[in-house]
Amino acid sequence: MLPVATGTAWMDDGADTVVRANDGTSLLRLMTWLSPAFPVGAYAFSHGVEAAIAEGRVRDGEDVFRWVSTLLTEGSGRNDLILLAEAFHAERDGDPARLRDAADLCRALAGSKERREETMALGRAFAGAASPWFEGGADGPIEDGTLEGAGSDAAPYPVAVAIVAARQGIALAPTLVAYAHGFAANLVSVATRLVPLGQREAVRVLHRLEPVILRAARHAKTSSLDDLGSAAFLSDIAAMRHETLEPRLFRS
Repeated sequence: MLPVATGTAWMDDGADTVVRANDGTSLLRLMTWLSPAFPVGAYAFSHGVEAAIAEGRVRDGEDVFRWVSTLLTEGSGRNDLILLAEAFHAERDGDPARLRDAADLCRALAGSKERREETMALGRAFAGAASPWFEGGADGPIEDGTLEGAGSDAAPYPVAVAIVAARQGIALAPTLVAYAHGFAANLVSVATRLVPLGQREAVRVLHRLEPVILRAARHAKTSSLDDLGSAAFLSDIAAMRHETLEPRLFRS
């Protein structure tokens, strides 16, 4: 069960209402956890975007916008958000079997070796970096046996974020928005360095992505595992080709 947090929500979760941290605390924690500065090593992964740029598929701000939008609405980003929501409900409801199934499915849906390494490395790092929020009280966010004692290795990144958010009493809706924004911002940052995009153009892309991020988060909140699926084939192929790309700057 969730540890009880005091205060009110900063975003209404409807039927998913739980007792959660106050307005400022919830927002502050999400900003910290999903910030590019949070030490999970996200800057080292391009999610296949480096290969897409090398092949000339992503050449300017418009291409970056379309690429990231497709991932959020039709590809791996969409699936990550749905799996985050599933893991959040499982953790909130105290259902470890359902939580393990979500983690297993998340690993299975990684379409390439590097994509799997990416989600596992980020999940492991996130679990460790989030440990200060559990000091002096509950055990760490993942290492306390929730996933049958398998430790943080059992939790891919979306699942790790879901567990930490649920245990800290943060609502699902803003967690999904923050995760989607972090996912998009990291890929735009990759393009900023490699296309390259100017800072002003990168900000334009992030501005255009705002409604896409919100729609993707709302969709995930009302989805089930039956809604999982991907049609972002070029992204999946780029992720596979990145495994043999030379030279390269990123791990995926």
